[in-house]
Amino acid sequence: MNTASAPAKDETSLSARETVRALYGYVRPHRWAVALGLLCALVGAAGALLQPLATKALVDRMASGGTITGILIGLTVLVVVGTAVEAFGAYVLERTAESVVLAARRTVVGRLLRLRLAEFERIPPGDLMSRVTSDTTLLRAVSTQAVVSAATGAVAFVAAIVMMAFLDAVLLGVTLGVVVLVGGAVALVMPRIARATERSQQAVGEISVALERAFGAFRTVKASGAEGRETARVEAAARRAWWHGVKSAKWEAAAGSADELAVQLAFLAVLAVGGARVASGEIPVSTLIAFLLYLFYLMEPVSRLVDAASSYQEGSAAISRIAAVERLAAEPVIGRQDTPPRQQAPVPGPASVRFEDVSFRYRPGLPYVHHQVSFEVPDTGTTAFVGPSGAGKSTVFALIERFHEVTGGRVLVDGKDVQDWSLSELRSAIGYVEQDAPVLAGTLRENLVFAAPGATDDDIRDVLARTKLDTLVERLPHGLDTPVGHRGSKLSGGEGQRVAIARALLRRPRLLLLDEATSQLDAVNELALRDVLTEVARETTVLVVAHRLSTVTGAERIVVMEAGRVRAVGTHEELVGEDELYAQLAATQLLTPAR
Repeated sequence: MNTASAPAKDETSLSARETVRALYGYVRPHRWAVALGLLCALVGAAGALLQPLATKALVDRMASGGTITGILIGLTVLVVVGTAVEAFGAYVLERTAESVVLAARRTVVGRLLRLRLAEFERIPPGDLMSRVTSDTTLLRAVSTQAVVSAATGAVAFVAAIVMMAFLDAVLLGVTLGVVVLVGGAVALVMPRIARATERSQQAVGEISVALERAFGAFRTVKASGAEGRETARVEAAARRAWWHGVKSAKWEAAAGSADELAVQLAFLAVLAVGGARVASGEIPVSTLIAFLLYLFYLMEPVSRLVDAASSYQEGSAAISRIAAVERLAAEPVIGRQDTPPRQQAPVPGPASVRFEDVSFRYRPGLPYVHHQVSFEVPDTGTTAFVGPSGAGKSTVFALIERFHEVTGGRVLVDGKDVQDWSLSELRSAIGYVEQDAPVLAGTLRENLVFAAPGATDDDIRDVLARTKLDTLVERLPHGLDTPVGHRGSKLSGGEGQRVAIARALLRRPRLLLLDEATSQLDAVNELALRDVLTEVARETTVLVVAHRLSTVTGAERIVVMEAGRVRAVGTHEELVGEDELYAQLAATQLLTPAR
C-alpha cells in the first residue's frame, strides 16, 4: 500500500503512564462533574451494600417471630433512593462524556488546521478526519464511565469484601480464591483488546482515506469506469476494520463473561462449603443467605472493573492516535478572525520582495527544489515567473507565505526576513490564488468574503464588476446567497477561477500572488483580467506564475526559472532577444516567430 493512500503508521503507542496523563488532561476541566457522578454511584452502591444486611435482619426477625414491616419499608426506601441517585449520576456522566468529546474534537481540529504544510501533505486527509470522528468518539466511555466504574467498582468490591469478612472469613477465602484465578485469566486478555482496537481504528482511517480519494476525483472515477475498483478498495479497508473489530469483540466477550463465571463458580464453592458449615452449626442459615447475596452483589463491582479495563484498553488506542496529532509540527496560533472589524484599517503601500541565495528542499534526503535563487521585486508593478514545469515557480509563493521554511538563504518582504514577521501580519498583507483556485462549499458570498469578513456590499459589487462576475450573480437564482456546491461544482472552471481572484482582490492585499490564475479563462476574460491586473498593480505588488505567456507579456519584469535556478530577468522584449529558453517558450505559444 503506498503512502498516498494509507494512514500514517509512524505514531507509537503511549505507555500506560502517558495514556493516563493524556486522559487526565481531557477529564481535568470536568473533574467536579465526574466527582459528582462518582458520588452518586457510590451512594447507589452503598444502598445496594446494605440490602444483604437488611435481608439477614429480616430472616432473623422472622425466625424470632418479630414484625418485619419496618425492615421492608427500609428496604424499599433503599432501592428507590439508590436507583434515583444512580440515574442522576448516570446522566451527569453521559453529559460530561459528551463535553469531553467536544473538547477533544475542538483541540484536534484546531491542531489539524494549523499543521505545517509538510505534515499535512505527508498524512492522507481521510486518516486525519478519522481522528476527529471515530477516535474521539472512543473517549466518551473511557473518560467518564471507565473512570467512575473503576472507582465505584473498586470501592464497592472492597466494601463487599469487608462485609463478607465480617460474616464469615472461611467463605471469603473460598470466594477470593475463585475470583483471583479468573481475574488472572482476564488480565492476559486486556492487551489483546487494545491491539485489536488500535488496528481497527487504523482500518477505519483507511476507509476514510479511500473514500476521500474517490470523492476527490469523482468524475474521473466515473469516466474511467473505475467504480468497481474503488468500491473494492473501500471494501478491503472495511473488511480489515471488521476483522479487527471482531477480534476485539471476541476478547471483550471473553473478558465480559469472566465476571459472571467467577461469581457462578464462587457461588457453587460457597454453597458447598457454607452448607457444610450450616449443617455443622458453625454459622446460622441467615449468615449463609446474606453471604450469598453479597456474592451475587459482588458480580456488579467485578463487572464494572472488567468493563472499565476493557474501555480503558479501547480508549488507550484512540488516545494514542489523538496524541499523535498533537505531536505533529504545527504553526503558531494566528488568532481568531471570525468577527469582522467595523471598518477596514488603512492599507499601506505595495510590498517589496527579495530572495537572497535561497535554497529549499522539502525534507532532508530529498533533492533541492531551489538552488541559490536570488531576485528582487520592487514595490511597484507586475512580476511574472515563467519556465518549464518543475522549475520551482510555485515554490516561490509557498516560501513567501511561509507554508514552508527555507533551507538556506533569506526571503524578505519590505526588507524584513519573513521569519521575523508574525504569521498573521504577513499573511494579512498577501492575497493568494493557488493553482487549483479552490471554491469552498457554501454560498457565493461566503466564498468572496472568506479572506475579508469585514468587506462591505460596495466592496463586493466593485470586485464583482472588475472580475466580470456581476453577470454570473444576476443569473443565479438567489444571487450572492446561492450555494455553489461541493468544491464549487455548480460553477464552471473559469467562473471558479474568477471567484478565487475576486476573493483575493477583496482583501485589498499589499502583495498579490497569482499561481496560474488564468489557466481556465477564455480569451475574452483573460484579456479583461489582464486589464484588471494592470490597474491593481498601480497600488499592489503583483506576482504571477504563468505558463500562458500571453497573460504576462506586459509585465514590468519577468523572472525565467529552470531546474530550481533563476536563469534570466527582464521584460518580454528583452528576454525574447537575450534568453534562448524564453524565446522558445514564446515561439511555442505563437507570441514570436520561431528561431
